[in-house]
Amino acid sequence: MSQQKNNVAREQTEHTDEIENKKIDTRITEDELESSPQIRDLKGAFRYIFMAIAVIGALFHLYILNFNPIDPWVFRSTHLAFGTVLALMLYKGWKTKSNRVTIIDWVLIAIAIFIALYIYINLEQLVFRFGVAPTTMDFIVSFLGLLLVLEITRRSSGWILPILAFIFILYSFAGPYLPGILNHNGYSLERFVTYVYGLDGVFGVTTDVSSKYIILFIIFGAFLQMSGVGQYFIDVAFRIAGGLRGGPAKVAVVSSGLMGMINGTSAGNVVATGSLTIPLMKKTGYRPMFAAATEATASSGGQLLPPIMGAGAFLMAEITGIPYSEIIIAATIPAILYFVSVYFMVDFQAIKSGMVGLSRDRLPNLKKLLKKFYLFAPVVLLIYLLVSGFSVIFAGTAGIIACFILSLFNKETRMGLNKVLEALELGMKNAIQLIAIVATAGIIVGVIALTGIGQRFSSMLLTIADNNLIIALIFAMLISIILGMGMPTTAAYAVAASVIAPGLVNIGIDPIIAHMFVFYYAVISAITPPVALAAFAAAGISGTNPMKTSVQAFKIGLAAFIVPFMFFFSPELLLESGTVAEIILAVITALIGVYLLSASVQGWIFGKIASWYSRIIVLLAAIMFMLSGIKTDIIGVVMVVAVLVIQKFLNKSEPPNQSMIESASTESPL
Repeated sequence: MSQQKNNVAREQTEHTDEIENKKIDTRITEDELESSPQIRDLKGAFRYIFMAIAVIGALFHLYILNFNPIDPWVFRSTHLAFGTVLALMLYKGWKTKSNRVTIIDWVLIAIAIFIALYIYINLEQLVFRFGVAPTTMDFIVSFLGLLLVLEITRRSSGWILPILAFIFILYSFAGPYLPGILNHNGYSLERFVTYVYGLDGVFGVTTDVSSKYIILFIIFGAFLQMSGVGQYFIDVAFRIAGGLRGGPAKVAVVSSGLMGMINGTSAGNVVATGSLTIPLMKKTGYRPMFAAATEATASSGGQLLPPIMGAGAFLMAEITGIPYSEIIIAATIPAILYFVSVYFMVDFQAIKSGMVGLSRDRLPNLKKLLKKFYLFAPVVLLIYLLVSGFSVIFAGTAGIIACFILSLFNKETRMGLNKVLEALELGMKNAIQLIAIVATAGIIVGVIALTGIGQRFSSMLLTIADNNLIIALIFAMLISIILGMGMPTTAAYAVAASVIAPGLVNIGIDPIIAHMFVFYYAVISAITPPVALAAFAAAGISGTNPMKTSVQAFKIGLAAFIVPFMFFFSPELLLESGTVAEIILAVITALIGVYLLSASVQGWIFGKIASWYSRIIVLLAAIMFMLSGIKTDIIGVVMVVAVLVIQKFLNKSEPPNQSMIESASTESPL
């Protein structure tokens, strides 16, 4: 045992020496980002054609959204057409290794353009024909359109979501042969295809949000990156948290939260920030699996963080009719609880392992950062405009313009014409996957609306709730996670909002609580085994076992599984009720609760928790503090005191080693 400890100490010293050799480079280059082998490396004419289409697509969206609104169906179909054309050019087809756009791809591109033109030319008639009395050509166009949607989704995000959509499609025809709540009368192929490829399916609320909000904020994110604002976020995160014990892990929590708020996909954010933070965490002594899990958990949690919430807030506002400003205000405290919990998880791990932070001379220069403090202006402006009641489109566009103007004050990141074009191209390129997945999610939503299965689930939840409300909530949690497994957050929430949320509302839960409840589980499905996209992406960077990494991420993000129940039992956390004093008390006790939850998972509270029963007591104490009420708080206090007594007099926990004490005493964020 002594030899093992000496080996660990020696490895830690080697890690420390290694990271102190030179100043940290926080820049993330394109070469460091892992790209899918299915993405083509476009060269020559193909590269310029792709860039031209992407730039035209971005400008088209900005122009229509700000200056010349057109018919929603035409706009959404054109939005999907741009996404389809770019996806067919960028992503390789079935078992294709060539980087050249194939003849089959060009044929599919021609079909996508034809479909958009068909909808534009025949718009007035299609409104009355689709899903009711379609013509043969209506059916052919819709059928080809659905196939294209499934194909670009398969190319950009894998098989899971298309397979799930196909299962729902099969259900539309198998309904007459199924028992119980799954039974329905069935539909003709012509009616089904044209209904799902209409305004109640593919071009419904999911594509509406994608065409108006998601695309806008992805372009905003591209301008943040090109103007140096995104890099500034990372530098600030390193300066604040890099010097703390286990600093790189805390940098991952801060930077991934900030970038994940804007990035529309958990896995995409893992690749972007994880390419920097995961190697650094490994160098400072974190086990590779823990490093990957921390990055996955933080990146997923970024979509819980206002004001953008990875586009979830916009989709929620569109579905519920609740004002956007009310949603982001309600989401603030639960998001803080999530990140505080993750922070304590990595902090306890650092204490247990005796880790130190990066030396100050390796961190970004404080004076230089303060001189560039103005780079926060785009995000501050965005938040101000959104909270002040300006439209989301106006706020997002103003943020884009602010990024461009601010870049002019910095020679290194000044955006000339080429950089502006690159930012527009990057925005459309980053939007391809989301355009595909929301269209496929629209297929699922269309099936749910056509068959009425969502209403049947609502009735089932109502029946369960008559017996036990807690069981109904647990059932809703499990279904939301299962529906979200393998799916990006936006699609997962869209499906859960159609199947689960109406049932929660019907049993008497406030709409914002119901939708926030399912949204949380849609987000954390990205770190929930057995299919955890964010954890799998992080495992690819760290070189660890994907399944074991997802289990570790599940443990680190455990608070996210409890927080939705917290704001159900304590609506004060969503600022939906209660006096100022009640809200403050609820927040304080909730923070204590997530601290104790982290302590229980990591087995550390003022020293190592030596016994399994002490960890269970700490876990129960955490739950007591998370529940709203003086009685539960008192019970929680008694439990914590009991554990501390056990620690002191029975278990005689080992004190932290000297390196831990020195690290704790010298910690400073700056």
